[in-house]
Amino acid sequence: MKMNDLSGQPAHDAGARIERLASELGRGLAANTMMLATAESCTAGGVAYAVTMQPGSSAWFDRGFVTYSNEAKMQLLGVSAAYLRDFGAVSEPVARQMAIGALTHSAAQIAVAITGIAGPDGGTAEKPVGTVCFGWAIRRDPNAAPWVQTATRHFEGNRAAVRTQSILTALEETVSLVRQRRDV
Repeated sequence: MKMNDLSGQPAHDAGARIERLASELGRGLAANTMMLATAESCTAGGVAYAVTMQPGSSAWFDRGFVTYSNEAKMQLLGVSAAYLRDFGAVSEPVARQMAIGALTHSAAQIAVAITGIAGPDGGTAEKPVGTVCFGWAIRRDPNAAPWVQTATRHFEGNRAAVRTQSILTALEETVSLVRQRRDV
């Protein structure tokens, strides 16, 4: 049986978990009158796909940016060339700029960004395959600076497993933030 996540759950269990989280996220966003935007690199739109599988998602999902190349990150999200040079595409500073860029270029109040090395190539000693950086940004008042949180995770497994774990992490944390940050 094919395994997709570290929990040892079969691939279909990871898919069911993603579906449950996407549904819960949709309910939370709708209840808080919030729109979501995604900025994805290594997951190539996987989070956007998961949330738009939910009926009624047009009420709480604004748009997704798939910014696989550095050029796309700069053009579509306003990521700084200096950040890409100094920190690398797989870094918390870049994930932060991706999340803020997704808010800036959308009607969303909350954004999640994902950039990482899914493999099998591209890893280094400093940033091995499975390194994934996340950014979350929330802005209720368009005239105020957004609240931002970043995180780095290291996932095991093949390309599909790293991407699946990244999608799960993005959804889990976004659900948690929607629960906590109703007044931001």
